[in-house]
Amino acid sequence: MFELVTGKLRGVFSGLAGKKKLSDDNIRDAVREVRLALLEADVNYGVAKVLIKRVKEQALGDAVMKSVTPSQQFIKVVHDELARLMGGEEATLSLSGSPSVIMICGLQGSGKTTQCAKIATFVKKEYGKKILIAACDLQRHAAVEQLEVLGEQTNTDIFAIKGATDPVKVAKKALAHAKAEKYDVLIVDTAGRLHIDEELMKQLSRIKAVLGPDEVLFVASAATGQDAVTVASQFNEKIEITGTVLTMLDGNTRGGAAISITEVTKKPLKFEGIGEKVGDLQLFNPTSMADRILGMGDTINLVKKAQEYIDEDEAKKLENKLRKATFSYADYLNQIQMIKKMGSLKSLMSMIPGMGSTKDIDLPEGEFKKVEAMILSMTKDEREGRVDLAIGRKKRLSRGSGTTLDDINRLVKSFKRAKQFFKNMPNMKQMEKRMGGASLWR
Repeated sequence: MFELVTGKLRGVFSGLAGKKKLSDDNIRDAVREVRLALLEADVNYGVAKVLIKRVKEQALGDAVMKSVTPSQQFIKVVHDELARLMGGEEATLSLSGSPSVIMICGLQGSGKTTQCAKIATFVKKEYGKKILIAACDLQRHAAVEQLEVLGEQTNTDIFAIKGATDPVKVAKKALAHAKAEKYDVLIVDTAGRLHIDEELMKQLSRIKAVLGPDEVLFVASAATGQDAVTVASQFNEKIEITGTVLTMLDGNTRGGAAISITEVTKKPLKFEGIGEKVGDLQLFNPTSMADRILGMGDTINLVKKAQEYIDEDEAKKLENKLRKATFSYADYLNQIQMIKKMGSLKSLMSMIPGMGSTKDIDLPEGEFKKVEAMILSMTKDEREGRVDLAIGRKKRLSRGSGTTLDDINRLVKSFKRAKQFFKNMPNMKQMEKRMGGASLWR
């Protein structure tokens, strides 16, 4: 997503590599290039100006560490100020009501209805709450039906009134139903328009007055760039949002909305969409985003995935095997099965600092059965790496697994790359350090 701005910022940092100290002259040149990189990434002009001012002040101030190189000093300043600009700390959901009410708003086509299902999935997974989604978008054709389909897919209850025309009345009845049936959280899908108009804002204000929501989340697509920031600001002025959900951050957008939206609205960016599946939603973490913008990987979200999917004992065994160079094809098969739960190898690779440029390690879904067949066709010595896979053995494996010689060669190549991948994954101690000293296994 941030390839363009990341590449330009790396050029700025490398330009400082040979400097003995940070000075007015080299800082002036560096911040000018940073400003241009930000503007090309579609960052709001005022936001870019604020960031550059802070970076310049910090880079020449006493707060800079004296024990590192000028380039490292400048990188740290830019990183810290980016994270600060985007909110500093990871925001949390307010779920104190009984039931807690989350009102979803935004323009038509921003993905509000889908985000309702994604947020429901997230809240159930993270908090174990009983969720009800209310269908209050009576403006868009098939919005209620879409929500009912999503409810079935996510096993979430939907409150809808067939033939209803007044979303305020539906919201009021949904809240009463949620209280009567003891739901923990009520998520309310509201109507949007192709543009902001007075009628839309009045309707949202009436719904908000009826619900008294804990959260009013504005949904915007990162693909719309500064339009998303402008509209978020207008929604905030009219109905006072509590935060933003930014979708399509996994796409080829320039990313300016992610950097700008918190500073402009003065409200936190709470969620980021990272894919099309209902589980592809995560809390927005400013430090994580600053890491990604500067090409430092995404260790924070890698740790979260590890906590969820990796077994402690298995992780220790894997570390021992990697240290002793005994990682085998049998281990590879087990790790592929685990990785598939966490996401694609390619996406996880991009989270590891310095490993994002490796593009051919990914294993398409349809290839997994081939890999399994090829490894299971190996002898015990072959699976454990005690013998080399010479051409004769490869031909036998291709016949035994119903694959081609090219498939076997690709397996060998991907195994070697995966071995390097697992070696470069942060170990448990490094992960725990990243988590502030807390135990990774809880």
